[in-house]
Amino acid sequence: MKLTKGSSRKRKWITAGVIASLLVAVSLAVYAAFLTNKINQTLDHIAAPETSTIPSFNVNAQPLSKEMAMVQKPLTFLLTAVDEREGSEGSLNTDVMMLVRVDPQTHQGTVVSIPRDLEIEAQKSGLDDSHKANYFYAYYYNKDKTTALRETKQLYSRVYDIPIDYMAVINFDGFRKLIDQFGGMKVNVDMDMRYEDESDGTNIHLNKGEQLLNGKQVLDFIRYRKSNLGTAESSDTVRNQREQFVLNGLLDKLTSLNGITAWGGVLDIVGSSIKTDIPADELRTMTKSYRELKPATVQYIHLEGEWESPYLVVKEQDLNEALNALRGQSALSIDSQVRTD
Repeated sequence: MKLTKGSSRKRKWITAGVIASLLVAVSLAVYAAFLTNKINQTLDHIAAPETSTIPSFNVNAQPLSKEMAMVQKPLTFLLTAVDEREGSEGSLNTDVMMLVRVDPQTHQGTVVSIPRDLEIEAQKSGLDDSHKANYFYAYYYNKDKTTALRETKQLYSRVYDIPIDYMAVINFDGFRKLIDQFGGMKVNVDMDMRYEDESDGTNIHLNKGEQLLNGKQVLDFIRYRKSNLGTAESSDTVRNQREQFVLNGLLDKLTSLNGITAWGGVLDIVGSSIKTDIPADELRTMTKSYRELKPATVQYIHLEGEWESPYLVVKEQDLNEALNALRGQSALSIDSQVRTD
């Protein structure tokens, strides 16, 4: 049978289409393999060193070696953010601190922001003097950076009588980069914010109202407390509310991230900006079990307090109710509850 010019040309186009499709498929497979390797490298980098032995506060806790055990056990995390910018004098104070409980059985999460100026008394911390809550990670880091996460986690476990499973630290620059990676964040700025400090390069200049903020501006939004340029000052409590709002928005962006190409830049930022005391194998199990671990609703608890220089004083009843919610022992009235599904 003799082929006509038309059928021959058509056959060439079909062949070219098949080859192109195969090339695309191979390219995607290669990139997927690259991304899988990148994920593993990132998890290894942010995980606890293999030689570390991280004792749990809960001595009866069983190791989370199996995926089913992981998705059945409530987990409590201490999430913190530190300032490592040049000019910040290397304080490493944890200006953002959150205790987070995730219960895969009830599909609920609880987030309690710990005010940075909350007093931790000497008799509770074991140190010679009382200090603000944001003091301790820097203290332990300057003593021994290899054990700082463990020591800080154990201190807060003792002080608040909560079995904290893991701790994570993100530096503010990594936080800024994550927001920029997602194209910014829409925020309703609650007040005009003006503050400048040449010593550490701080330059906060935000106007009240809903707007799209870049990473630097979102960071300014959650860090703003005082003004030296005529705008009103902000309390620690309001700062904590902003932190929780931004955290929820960031989680929404992370959980809605689609496509393997979108994860490349995120993984670079995460790998260079976050440290945890979670062993690598358990961190991998968490990522595989994410759908089971992700809460359907998140309860955000705001701790109100009065300023008694140099500390913020929170009512003991309010603090106890928040801590009981983290222990899963009470149904605290919800200040704000956000669905995540």
